[in-house]
Amino acid sequence: MKQESPHNTAVRSWQSRLHEVIYESHTTAGKIFDTTLLAFIIISIVIVMLDSVEELNESYGRFFFFMEWFFTVVFTIEYILRLICIRRPFKYMFSILGIIDLLAIIPSYLSFIYIGAQSLLVLRALRLLRVFRIFRLVHFLSEMRFLHVAVISSLRKISIFILFVISAVVILGSVIYLVEGRTNGFTSIPQSVYWAIVTITTVGYGDIAPVTPLGKLIASFIMLLGYGIIAVPTGIVTTEMALAAKSQKQESQACPSCGREGHDHDARFCKYCSAKL
Repeated sequence: MKQESPHNTAVRSWQSRLHEVIYESHTTAGKIFDTTLLAFIIISIVIVMLDSVEELNESYGRFFFFMEWFFTVVFTIEYILRLICIRRPFKYMFSILGIIDLLAIIPSYLSFIYIGAQSLLVLRALRLLRVFRIFRLVHFLSEMRFLHVAVISSLRKISIFILFVISAVVILGSVIYLVEGRTNGFTSIPQSVYWAIVTITTVGYGDIAPVTPLGKLIASFIMLLGYGIIAVPTGIVTTEMALAAKSQKQESQACPSCGREGHDHDARFCKYCSAKL
């Protein structure tokens, strides 16, 4: 059997230590790393928000610019280290947290091409989801996974339902256009469909309103229909969540191969990539 060279052994040992710091929140080093990262995320978000205030931008614009790029470089290095210390980096890249981490650094580089793209740095707020892992609130991450599975499972049913809603607002918009007419503000079918959407979602801007008794009757029907429309997709997703829920205890241990969490407490292999834990 071919033995591994000392160089490869040293590299794997270094990757293992790095993985423990970056991915394992239950270790002391991991907690320090994650807490520091969380503080950096919060500070960077505050700086982006303050930079959008014209008075502060005029006085501290250069400081804000420097700090934005400082955090961008830090997050870029962190992202690269996350890819280096796992055996299957593409698994992490295309995971939810991996995509969020990438979105946190892209806007700064996009600002070279499109001025104003740095305002999208507020996407870093999504990285605050790591607080659940840092403080071992694994059940929150579990619920997030359940929600993701439920939404994916519900897509076909919700798509059919949305198609029905679109058909309903087009028909009801056309009817109200015939009933009210141009003299009452319903100048076209698209304008009437817009009114139907605003009414059926119970938003009610009030910029257009029916005047005739029949128009008011139709508006009342649309409003009542709106409550049912709000309830249906909620029921679909809730049902799928109930079907996706599991009662198994899950750990915060991250897979050394793909970096994903949510394994059962007695798991020996990753349920996503089959690597040994």
